[in-house]
Amino acid sequence: MGSGKSAVGRELAKLKKWQFLDLDELIELREKRMIADIFSKEGEPYFRKVEKQALKEISQQKGFIVACGGGVVIDPENIKIMKETGMLICLEAAPEVILKRTAGFAHRPLLNVKDPKKQISLLLKLRAPYYAAAHKIIDTSKISIKQVVSRILRFIPKTK
Repeated sequence: MGSGKSAVGRELAKLKKWQFLDLDELIELREKRMIADIFSKEGEPYFRKVEKQALKEISQQKGFIVACGGGVVIDPENIKIMKETGMLICLEAAPEVILKRTAGFAHRPLLNVKDPKKQISLLLKLRAPYYAAAHKIIDTSKISIKQVVSRILRFIPKTK
């Protein structure tokens, strides 16, 4: 979260003339409630189950740029799905950058804690082995959306 997935994904989709999908937004539409509400009422395991099903469905489509929540990779089957059906690109940022980018957003259930910077650092540390499975990792801490998109375009296959 706060790495620029949605902003970069939208720009990349526009340039590639593909469709953009934010997996969390799709889940909110289907569930007719916010992610934070799903977490508080149903718990993270329920959310991860719904997330996995949505990922399986969208992975069968062509011509999509999909922004996934940072926790999607904690399930090895999700990594397998993404790598087999597309290119998995991890956007990362330093904890202080993520904190600044996400400040004031109460809809981030995993950051609604006493010390969000500590929580960000912990999440990044716990998820690092999963993020390492990506085809490409790009640190967005000190570069613009346009620069991130430019780097991604060097790695994704050209469309016909």
